[in-house]
Amino acid sequence: MTGIAGKVVAITGASSGIGAATATYLAERGARLVLGARRKDRLREVVAQIAAQGGSAVGEVVDVTRREDMMLLTDTAIDRYGRLDVLVSNAGTMAVSPFDDLRQDDWDAMVATHVTGLLNGIGAALPVFRRQRSGQFVNVASTAAYVVKSPQGVYAATKAAVKVLTEALRQESGPDLRVTLVSPGFTNTEGVGKGAPPEAAAAIARQRDEIAIPPSAIAAAIGFAIEQPGGVDISEVVVRPTAQA
Repeated sequence: MTGIAGKVVAITGASSGIGAATATYLAERGARLVLGARRKDRLREVVAQIAAQGGSAVGEVVDVTRREDMMLLTDTAIDRYGRLDVLVSNAGTMAVSPFDDLRQDDWDAMVATHVTGLLNGIGAALPVFRRQRSGQFVNVASTAAYVVKSPQGVYAATKAAVKVLTEALRQESGPDLRVTLVSPGFTNTEGVGKGAPPEAAAAIARQRDEIAIPPSAIAAAIGFAIEQPGGVDISEVVVRPTAQA
């Protein structure tokens, strides 16, 4: 299937930011959506907005760190639409802090969300794609996977893991599947610095306000990868503000 119209796309972290922008972008182009996020009320708002504009979307409360939740997301796609064409693994957390702060719960959350969550998505969607002999993974990493800046050590490590896992999955995917890595630079989302200690959060927020690009820019990059003809794999896309070093 070429293009976006008619494709069934599941998106994690879909209640705000890049996930919500991607849902809106794809819905406007005729995709049928299965949206997952932890915040039920926000998720309902996104689904309702898409429906009000004539799009097709269903939402499920999903925590990507739970295998059964990711299975629910893919099962919902099959039950509602009969197939799953794309899984966008976008859920993330950016509670960055210096190592000396010893915010180990935040470290655990980033590992669980970015690494375990990604693997749970692969575990849920890969068997579906193999049965269909078609499917696409779109994994959202970060420019932090390429350049490490303090105090983003743990965050950068988890996003580097996303990059490595995506490339490994691409190598094993064979001729029927597509695997894409999208790495945003500084993007204006509410999650930037959320949960970080006040000093780090304030510094990140200042930089965000100065140079960040809108989530719609990342949504367009994801859409570009999805709309390619079968057999064409956009393996890696980096989207950053021109002002970002």
